[in-house]
Amino acid sequence: MYWYNKIYTCICLFCVLILIFSCEDHTEPAVTKEFGTVSDVDGNTYKTVKIGNQWWMAENLKVTKFRNGTTINQSQDPMLWQNKTAAYCIYENNKTAPGYLYNYYAVIDSNQLAPLGWHIPTDEEWKTLETFLGMSSSETDLVNWRGSGQGDKLKIEAPQGWIVYNNIWGTNESGFSALAGSCRLFNGVYGNPGLNNNSFWWSSSENKTEAWYRHLDYKTANVFRYFGSKNYGFSVRCIKD
Repeated sequence: MYWYNKIYTCICLFCVLILIFSCEDHTEPAVTKEFGTVSDVDGNTYKTVKIGNQWWMAENLKVTKFRNGTTINQSQDPMLWQNKTAAYCIYENNKTAPGYLYNYYAVIDSNQLAPLGWHIPTDEEWKTLETFLGMSSSETDLVNWRGSGQGDKLKIEAPQGWIVYNNIWGTNESGFSALAGSCRLFNGVYGNPGLNNNSFWWSSSENKTEAWYRHLDYKTANVFRYFGSKNYGFSVRCIKD
């Protein structure tokens, strides 16, 4: 009887331990994102986020001066934009637009558009971001629409800032917090069909007479890579040196 009771007690303790262990939460802990801030020469403060080994602005640039204090031309005049003069504009003068639209000449101006310690990302730095979010390295070198959901990982969490279309939902898994800011064409016309539909961001890399950029659209979860006229007005994100 003694041995029976001892065995029975051991079995009961074993069952209790199994029950306790099975009730523990073994889900993977959520990845903790690192955030910060950076300020520009105008005094605007932007949220920043670490994605992989890169620190990115989590907001579009809206500075009116270069780093050295030189004023950037704010103009809607197509002729000014076409004569290689650095310039910016606000989408249809809509103060709610997420940041300003700059031509490429502002992006590469020697007076420096980005805050101190930051710069405009190269095409390769955009590729590094895309690779970290799961795009294959072979796809990053392609043009047009690429990837498998990396665009939704960049977009701010739905339904903020974007038209919701079918099952295309921004998740903001990256913390990049992309908002739709549209664009300005070389002739001064703003991109259709307007805000909340798409967004474009410059890289600092040239492709002969044009420059590389990235594009997101509400109808797709992927990322568009191509090169466009330096006279276009696109949004700008900065990356830490």
